[in-house]
Amino acid sequence: MTLTEQMTALAKQARAASRELAKLSTAEKNACLLAMADALMANKAAIQEANARDMKAGAESGLSAAMLDRLKLDDKRVAGMAQGLREVAALPDPTGRLLDERIRPNGLKLQKVSSPIGVVVIIYESRPNVTADAASLCFKSGNATILRGGKEAIHSNQIIAQTMVGAAKKHLPKFPEHAIQVVPTTDREAIKELLSLTHLVDLCMPRGGEGLIRAVTECSKVPVIKHYKGVCHVFVDRDADLKMAEDIVMNAKVQRPGVCNAMETLLVDKAIAETFLPLIALKLGEKNVELRADAATLSILKAKSETQNAKLKSATEQDWSTEYNDYILNVRVVDGVAQAIDHISQYGSAHSDSIVTKNETTAKQFLAEVDSAAVYWNASTRFTDGGEFGMGAEIGISTDKVGARGPMGLDELTTYRWLGYGTGQVRV
Repeated sequence: MTLTEQMTALAKQARAASRELAKLSTAEKNACLLAMADALMANKAAIQEANARDMKAGAESGLSAAMLDRLKLDDKRVAGMAQGLREVAALPDPTGRLLDERIRPNGLKLQKVSSPIGVVVIIYESRPNVTADAASLCFKSGNATILRGGKEAIHSNQIIAQTMVGAAKKHLPKFPEHAIQVVPTTDREAIKELLSLTHLVDLCMPRGGEGLIRAVTECSKVPVIKHYKGVCHVFVDRDADLKMAEDIVMNAKVQRPGVCNAMETLLVDKAIAETFLPLIALKLGEKNVELRADAATLSILKAKSETQNAKLKSATEQDWSTEYNDYILNVRVVDGVAQAIDHISQYGSAHSDSIVTKNETTAKQFLAEVDSAAVYWNASTRFTDGGEFGMGAEIGISTDKVGARGPMGLDELTTYRWLGYGTGQVRV
């Protein structure tokens, strides 16, 4: 079987499964999700054994520490996958909701009703927990999903999907086994073949680095919901509580630096730079974070004996728009909120940006003028996540302005149909 034939068969199976999914009741879907969650926990040892194979291969191929962290499935992450499925089961069914209703002068009744999209392809890197997250959200919203993870997680992804499908099929024999499929090959050409099938595939959602997302967008013939990168900012205003600012900056940068909502640039108000920069540089130094700084920041830190040995470099123009996904942070001193907003507008990626301040007027200006998918006041950028937003597991994050924007959960995986109820009306 050629690659084209293989991908066509996969998509046809998904299309057939999507029709069967539409027949399942909310209660049946929820029961399947709970069975899947239990199975993930019961099969934890086998899942971690498969993951260990991926981790070993990843280390041998030279994956960075941050990427290996994304790949690892420890006890907490396996439990997190199971909990994510349970949370999705507890959420309202997004399909069949009445969104609008109107009766025309001729008596024709029209209803706008939410419905599944159909067949959704998810393309992602490293993080095998995405397999469970994406599959559960697509299933709950009535969509068949085709999952294409990175080659570094192939064994992890396959066993997670197999565990979920097996559990659902055991609990509900009519569960369509092709509702959740993992692309069985690591051949990159498979993506191009799959995304050329416009009559079978309805939507593609890539999750990963900018290179992956651009490559998918350029080759796809089906619609793509995306964010290219996460160049996220924290601006520490002159009226900030500096202890709060320190906690937020550290969380935003080092809690998990390899994810798209981690901070890549710290902006510090000139009025407090002399006080705050040495404090935060010491804290970041404890985590071995390299600072790529503007001239004002370098001058302040090099003048302080306690920060003279910090990992410091001069920031280049390219650095300001770079997503590192690593222990590297851009730092710039700005003169007030307006300059901070201008910097974010020029270099940001419209993903997640935050201001730390006690000044409500300044905060409201920042919230109103920063045009990103998520904008925060006195909170870490790390909250841009479907689970943290109460959506259950997350399918992805969009920085597009048409359609879904920000974390995407169940509601964002539906479209709608118009249903017309007539009594013999004809158009004149």
